[in-house]
Amino acid sequence: MVVCGDDGLAHRLAAELREVYEERVTLVVPAAREVRPGAGPGQERTRARAGAGRALLGRFPAARIRTAAGDRAGAGEAAVPELRVLEAPAPDEEALAAAGVARAAALALVYEDDETNVRAALVARRLNPRLRLVIRLYNRKLGQHLEELLDQAALVAEPGIDLRALDSATTVLSDADTAAPALAASAVAGTSKVIQADGLLLRAVERTPPGRGEVADPGLCTLALLSATSVDPAGADGSEIGGDRGPQLLPDDRSVAAATGRGIVALEAVSHATPAPDGRRLNQVSLPVGSLFSRRLRWSLAGITAAVGALAVASSLVTGDTPLHAVYLTLLDVFAINDPALDQPPERQLLQILAGFVGLLLLPILVAAALEALGAFRTATALRRPPRGLSGHVVLLGLGKVGTRVLARLRELGIPVVCVESDPLARGIALARRLHVPVVVGDVTDEGVLEAARIHRAHALLAVTSSDTTNLEAALYARSVKPDVRVVMRLYDNEFATAVYRTLREAHPAALARSRSVSHLAAPAFAGAMMGRRVLGAIPVERRVLVFAALEVAGHPLLEGRTIEESFRPGAWRVIALDSAAPANRRPDLGTQPGYDDAREPALVWALRPGYVLRPQDRVVIAATRRGLAELLGRAQARTAGAADTGGRQAGSSG
Repeated sequence: MVVCGDDGLAHRLAAELREVYEERVTLVVPAAREVRPGAGPGQERTRARAGAGRALLGRFPAARIRTAAGDRAGAGEAAVPELRVLEAPAPDEEALAAAGVARAAALALVYEDDETNVRAALVARRLNPRLRLVIRLYNRKLGQHLEELLDQAALVAEPGIDLRALDSATTVLSDADTAAPALAASAVAGTSKVIQADGLLLRAVERTPPGRGEVADPGLCTLALLSATSVDPAGADGSEIGGDRGPQLLPDDRSVAAATGRGIVALEAVSHATPAPDGRRLNQVSLPVGSLFSRRLRWSLAGITAAVGALAVASSLVTGDTPLHAVYLTLLDVFAINDPALDQPPERQLLQILAGFVGLLLLPILVAAALEALGAFRTATALRRPPRGLSGHVVLLGLGKVGTRVLARLRELGIPVVCVESDPLARGIALARRLHVPVVVGDVTDEGVLEAARIHRAHALLAVTSSDTTNLEAALYARSVKPDVRVVMRLYDNEFATAVYRTLREAHPAALARSRSVSHLAAPAFAGAMMGRRVLGAIPVERRVLVFAALEVAGHPLLEGRTIEESFRPGAWRVIALDSAAPANRRPDLGTQPGYDDAREPALVWALRPGYVLRPQDRVVIAATRRGLAELLGRAQARTAGAADTGGRQAGSSG
């Protein structure tokens, strides 16, 4: 396995592949550069980024890993695969060749720059058409086209290649898209965890028991038990407490029944994905008519219209004209473009004078309407300020890649948001303007910025800037203003997050706090894609991760030939949905439900049949821990390799 990147996701992904899946990994990182006096800010950022990467690699350097591997091998234990670190200024053809891409099974390109990843992917596909590519891209449309392009390039390089049989393909993922739902859900009480991928909708929710000593509603099944904490049933202590009191993933029924008074993560739905009902808001660019004019001006226009109508009716009755002609004459009088009614009856002359008076009143109203409409359009292109009476909203700090995705997710859920961003040209400013979301431009560490965002009336603070210290400083200041505010921070280091948990819990024991790491949430999805299986997504359970994947039963000795009940491994994996359609009739999209020959068998069913025996042609959706998924994939690969060796020996004997 080869991983190329320049930030924390690359290092965490390399650790995930080595420690969980026990794969040999080559990590390609930017070369360290010495900054000369007078160097530009770009070089300073490069050195800082390289320094951060080296600090993380210090936890598992190559030399230390090789020594530990030898010691464990000498003691009779399984050796930990080595981690090879290669420094290269850019992922060009020379660097990829030195990393062994031509012989690698999979390559992950997780640079922060989309263009760098695209260039490297094209070079890698030319070096190895059979290579499994996992690419990190923020641009969704580009990612969709790039998958097709790179798969077609492999077919052109080797016309007879079968990518599906080789389990080789191109997968484009976004760490921001993977982490945004979890970050948005953490800021809302009664957290709902939603995974929508491959046409399939999986929804889980955190639930607390109705009373002390009672068990929470398990829904379809219980995916996890949360930490046994007294003040926070959702488990802020998940990274500190171990054993039975810590978080437990995929518990059995006996453990769930015994864990009274503890919160759980329950699976609520496994269904076909449908568009979000409020998704149209993201594309709404037109202004409502009511926002063009003030209420007082609308009433004034309505009064003028009523006066013109009354004059037209009176003119029709006095002159005997048709109603349409009477309206025409009245409008001419209002705009002072009609001849004086000198030879007309006195009634007609009086109506003309009244119409002229109405015209005088209409002139300032038209001027005011023009000014208000111009102001409304100018306001639409500017950033809104938080309304004075706003309360119960979420304060979102940071509108970068992650913050933009979180903002879109919160607005899809209909949650009021106030954003705080120091850069007026940040990526998410345009989205906030289009969604008419209030934005406070300023440094969150400056005095008065959080007050301008109405933090004293907010329901939650969601700090997703790229700086851990900035997020922590904002959280502590928000707690000083409003002690019971719900705080969700984007923190990278687990040890630092543990210290933050302890400090916030001791200072404010009745308040809730969360810590989420984007790389921690995204790494399992990237690692699963590199292993060649369809990882649908992952949900956070405190400081742990639960992965959902779609697997073919064939080749899995722990699944094939077993009942659904027998295939359940507590703490490792669990079958939650089943596609038992014939492979010839199966659709690649799990959310489709075509008309099969057997109308009684739907495309995808919730696995409530514990006695059903899994067949080789079945496809299942499983919930698994990272190590559980690694064990499933390892058993399948071992069985495939064993079959290949047996076939080779038989061929040799017959020869």
